[in-house]
Amino acid sequence: MNKKEKSTIRKLKNKKYEGFLLIIRGIETGIAAGLVCVLFRFLLSKAEEYLYTIIDAVKGRPLISALWICALAAMGILVALIIKKVPDSASSGIPQVTAEIRGRISPNWWKVILGKLFGSTVSVFSGLSLGREGPSVQFGAMAAKGAARITKADKTTELRMLSSGAGAGLAAAFNAPLAGIMFVLEEIYKTFDKAVLCMAIVACVVADFISKLFFGQDTVFSYQSETIPLRWYWLLVLFGIVCGLFGAFYNTFMIACRDLFAKIRKIPQWIKFACVFAVSGVVGLVLPQILCGGHSMAQILIQERPDLWIVLGLFAAKFLFGAFSFCSGAPGGTLYPMCILGAYGGAAFAQAAIALCGMDATLWQDFAVLGMAGLFASIVRAPVTGIILVFEITGNINTLLPLAAVSLISYAIADAVGSTPFYAALVDRITNGENAKAEEKKSEKVIKTYVIPTGSPADGKTISQLDWGKHSVIVSVERGETPITPKGDTLLQAGDVLVFMISQRRFAQSCKKIETIISETNKIQ
Repeated sequence: MNKKEKSTIRKLKNKKYEGFLLIIRGIETGIAAGLVCVLFRFLLSKAEEYLYTIIDAVKGRPLISALWICALAAMGILVALIIKKVPDSASSGIPQVTAEIRGRISPNWWKVILGKLFGSTVSVFSGLSLGREGPSVQFGAMAAKGAARITKADKTTELRMLSSGAGAGLAAAFNAPLAGIMFVLEEIYKTFDKAVLCMAIVACVVADFISKLFFGQDTVFSYQSETIPLRWYWLLVLFGIVCGLFGAFYNTFMIACRDLFAKIRKIPQWIKFACVFAVSGVVGLVLPQILCGGHSMAQILIQERPDLWIVLGLFAAKFLFGAFSFCSGAPGGTLYPMCILGAYGGAAFAQAAIALCGMDATLWQDFAVLGMAGLFASIVRAPVTGIILVFEITGNINTLLPLAAVSLISYAIADAVGSTPFYAALVDRITNGENAKAEEKKSEKVIKTYVIPTGSPADGKTISQLDWGKHSVIVSVERGETPITPKGDTLLQAGDVLVFMISQRRFAQSCKKIETIISETNKIQ
């Protein structure tokens, strides 16, 4: 055992001040993530404000409109150049964070922040149907990584900070700290780790506090709710099925569009982006309601309660323009546009139920909110995060039970039809199945924990009966509150927390092997 391995084990055993250090690192992560995300949120709000001002000024003036479209094409070329220089600043940002935590990429943190900050702001200023939430997750992660590098944290701490920073970014974007915490465990880290949970709680609360200092404490989506009577709960089942089927279709369609766009190799990327941004300019002159993340569409839905055909028309237009914007690979998120689609889908379902089933007309806004959670659960495949997120951005506890019902049914339906989770499908596409090149600290060891689930192939077997690979070793088994020194004949049980020491050089391969051994359901898709 070399010096670095011994140092890693000493850190693992010295838990006297671990909780205090995790809190300090969480505060550090929350401040870094919160400040970057607040800056980004401010820039996007100004970009969207100026965009609609310009559209109002050029509309009905053909020559100036043509000049505006040409200017947007030039902006598209500029964004293409940024992506060429910083490839990891493209698209949403959530798959990139997941890939880095898996050890498959290792981007330069400050280049990603600068590239994404500029690229996303220009993309939203151009009107593309992209939101702030995905980039905020990446900003939070990269800001945390920067803080870890500046303070010379070890690789284990860096990965924990990166994961916590991702949740802090979501918390700052949505004013939803609980959703940020759950997002870390359910979507980003994908396994339970008490240290990550502790750090994420602190980071998300701090980032949310910073966000509210600048933007206030209002919820992101305000509406008037009614308690859904039990006699209409059968509609929740039907609506959950609809959300699940549409979510599966959404994933398939969006990924197919992305792959199709990527296959057009004869046209240089800068020309593609120029065309995409120019088309966005035309769309803005014809149907400005569907531009950007969807805040204007949300206001239309809440304040005007449009007729069914208008709801369906805006839903279809937002879906198609969102797919067009996403498949280009322009920097920007898909979470909020996805939530807007869910809200409009829920409103359409409610209006149909009012007309056909005699449902109380006051319930239509509740179904709009349920649609947001249902679509999130079926597309992202993180139902608990979706439930908590929608609860926090609406601030209404009356819909908690219906939210859970629709989300879980939607999740089950999408899973049953074999739809691949949206961000999981993107991870392999952005890395091409490759792993990150080893960095300068090639021999550094990383601590990572896994929980053995009920029904796992590892349950009831000894450590020596399973091939964990030569680049990872179990250094502790935690059973309840009792740590067990691992030996070859140690019998593993469901619920055991296995603490691994993994070589940084083979981190991605080792994690994948461990996940395969512990549970087939934990494979990286």
